[in-house]
Parts: sequence; C-alpha cells; structure tokens
Amino acid sequence: MARKQHDYDDIPGTFVFDAERSRQGFGINMFCMSLMKDDNRKAFKANEAEYLKKFKLTPEQTEAVLKRDYNRLLELGGNIYFTAKLGATDGPVVPAARRGHDRQLADDYAKMMLGGGRNVEGNRSRSGKNAPSKYLSAAAKKRAAAKPKSKSKSKSKSKKRK
Repeated sequence: MARKQHDYDDIPGTFVFDAERSRQGFGINMFCMSLMKDDNRKAFKANEAEYLKKFKLTPEQTEAVLKRDYNRLLELGGNIYFTAKLGATDGPVVPAARRGHDRQLADDYAKMMLGGGRNVEGNRSRSGKNAPSKYLSAAAKKRAAAKPKSKSKSKSKSKKRK
C-alpha cells in the first residue's frame, strides 16, 4: 500500500517518523529491538537472512537490513533510535567496500560544518515548491549591517550586585 504524501515529506534529507511510518516499519523496529538481547544478537550474526524471517518484513526492508542501508530503513519506517541497535551489532567494523565512501562522506560533512553548515538557499524542499524568498539574503545582510554591536554587560551587572 502506497504511503500518503504530506507537506513534510518535501523536506530534503529527512524522513519524518509519523504514525504511517510507524505502522509501516513495525517489523523493522521489532527486529531492531530484539537485538537488545545477547542471544538474539548471536542468532542474527550467525545467519542474518534466517533470523529476519521471524519478523514480518517486506523484501525491501529485508534488503535494507542486510545491506545496512540505514537511510532506506528510515524511509521504510524504521525509527532512528531502534535502527541504531542494528548498527551496534556491527561495532566499529565497516565493510571494506564502504570504507572509502564512508570516509569521504565524513570528510565532506566535517568540511561543511567547519565552513558554517549547510547553506539555506535551495535546501528547503525536494520539489522546489517551498523555496526561500528571493529577498532572504538581502534582508539578512541589511539586519546584520543595521544591528549595533553589543557591549559586554558583565561589569555593569557585577557592580549592581555589590
């Protein structure tokens, strides 16, 4: 059954965990929570595909678990806190095929954050319907230029306390 589309589905890079996603991902989340028990983690590691058969997962959900495609798990109804349990079963080991890709993603993310974060221009929606105002940048510059520099008030406050 296709999921009903909502306005918030247009937010780029985000899968909002709503009631529909909760119902859709019930099997994923029950599987992930089962990994809290040591015996279940051992059984899963011994034969992942067989262990997953205990849960009512769709073929897409099963594939996402086996590939450790966390974004796809979230899209298919996984709760981020529950899917983290799956990541904990693997520990710090990253499959060799992904090491270079993951390192590049981490480097790109660090560079973006050190550069001041993601630019708000053009990142409001996937469809472009919720684009920022063309006046946003100009207005922000005007406010920054007009804003007087604040002076430290700590000295004046300490004098009042004495």
